[in-house]
Amino acid sequence: MTLTSGRFISHEYDRMIVRFSMHHGTREIPCAVSTSAMDYLERGPQVRPEQREAQFTRLRDRIEARAASKYRATEFEGTPPGIVLRGIEFRP
Repeated sequence: MTLTSGRFISHEYDRMIVRFSMHHGTREIPCAVSTSAMDYLERGPQVRPEQREAQFTRLRDRIEARAASKYRATEFEGTPPGIVLRGIEFRP
């Protein structure tokens, strides 16, 4: 079974991450992507905090594809275990 899209949870300005979820069947998998990773993916200037949800939506397919890859590789972090994406994971 593969991961499927979940929900946008929040932009955490202090931690410089966007929290979202994905689903594996009925199980919700907590995920996060750094704002610097999203800026890297867009190759443009840093967006304002109130624009992070829209930026996540634009990049959602690429972010979720990488999250699914880390999930298959069982690369979990934190408590509870989840997927964390950083800029380096989007570089060739």
